[in-house]
Amino acid sequence: MDYSQFLAMKQEIAILVVFLLVFLYDTFMPKSTQKGLPAFAAVLTLIVTAAGFCSCCLGSASNMVAFSGMYETSPVIAAIKGILNVGVVIVLIQSIKWSNGEGMIMRRGEFYELLLVTLFGMYLMISARHFLLFIIGLESASLPLAAMVALDKNRYESHEAAVKYILTAVFSSAVFMMGLSFVYGLTGSLYFENIYYALTGQLNVMLVIAVAFVISGIGFKLSLVPFHLWTADVYQGAPTSVTSYLSVISKGAAAFAFLVVMAQVFGSLYSQVWEWMLYALIILTITVGNLFAIRQRNMKRFLAFSSISQAGYIMLGVIAFNAMGMAALMYYILVYIFSNLAAFGVIGAIENATGKVSMDDYRGLYRTNPRLSVAMMLAMFSLAGIPPFAGFFSKFFIFTGAINQGSVAIYVLVLIALINTIISLYYYLLVVKAMFISEDECVIPSFRSSCSERLGLWITVAGILGLGIVSFFYSSLLNIAADSSINMYFIG
Repeated sequence: MDYSQFLAMKQEIAILVVFLLVFLYDTFMPKSTQKGLPAFAAVLTLIVTAAGFCSCCLGSASNMVAFSGMYETSPVIAAIKGILNVGVVIVLIQSIKWSNGEGMIMRRGEFYELLLVTLFGMYLMISARHFLLFIIGLESASLPLAAMVALDKNRYESHEAAVKYILTAVFSSAVFMMGLSFVYGLTGSLYFENIYYALTGQLNVMLVIAVAFVISGIGFKLSLVPFHLWTADVYQGAPTSVTSYLSVISKGAAAFAFLVVMAQVFGSLYSQVWEWMLYALIILTITVGNLFAIRQRNMKRFLAFSSISQAGYIMLGVIAFNAMGMAALMYYILVYIFSNLAAFGVIGAIENATGKVSMDDYRGLYRTNPRLSVAMMLAMFSLAGIPPFAGFFSKFFIFTGAINQGSVAIYVLVLIALINTIISLYYYLLVVKAMFISEDECVIPSFRSSCSERLGLWITVAGILGLGIVSFFYSSLLNIAADSSINMYFIG
């Protein structure tokens, strides 16, 4: 075996180095310095993120294949990993106060170690070009999340959420691997490229079932309807820092992995099989997510159904089946990271200070905590797609990428998505109305959030405003996507 192949896995190795350093810090540093572990993990991850983006900007991230084609890296793969790292850094910063709290003293290190293991698994999912490596990444990303959901041992809801998550994860993995067994039986290979060419011109009932099973398995990670039933309960029961990580990082990695699998494995079956499956899933996901979000009063359940709806919009980048759609998907994930983490940052700050998580408790919040109210308002406006904030441009680009496909069906799909955007505007503005317009007596008193919570909110607000003004991010992503090896499967 040529061990120099591991040099292709620069980003994976960097995350493993961070994991080892965090583990050593947690194990051997004296108790008096343990409170510095969260900041230590955040700084190391920030360094890895900066190094990854520098390699993309300087052109040192090139197309490389390792382990007989099982692993691939390229500028577009490095970019999506860098985008995920941005979200991880923000989550780590926002979690500092919570992880240093009295209830987390004994489990502080486990949170960061498990988080880094899941991130490593997501990296493998994104770079995998063989289903064996993909499954290793999928399970490495899924199983530690169950332990993270159950970190709050003093709350019954946390235990219940962990059980629901692990059972659903096991079931979805079984469905996914059942689909893979059909694919292997039809093609005799687990390499993405070999399967692609073996399936060209082939169409039968078993193949349709196989594609449906594969979509179902990955649909669980994305919370696509009808594979979303775990989402609200897990988001509500998990600690807020874990919920924010689940809502953006896990979803972003799964979305890009979904795009890669559908393009590089089943791309030749696009118009015959999975295009129509995704039409139904996208309409259901956006509509059901929006309708159920209107009914929620718990803020974490509210954002759970919001994230389900957002997953439907993200899938428009996949259904576009072109380089513009891939670039729009990456840009949407980046904007979604800033917008959703801004909302969770406010929820986490209020929960840490007062324990309040109900939307009714946010009435009159502007009178007691104006800065938190403004940050939440900007997050809601961006998630709703109101100009000139970043969320408007992310929706605009993803709709443009989808319409560029050119079929009549895609125009109908985008029209339905636009109508649902109006529905989402209603329930996002319910939060803004409660904070700014409600004349009820304030439930949440005035308080000062911690430095780490304020820093996390400043970063997310800067992202919401900056990405809405500076457009070169999308242009850069479009150039990278156009040069990607995945693009040949779109053209073909």
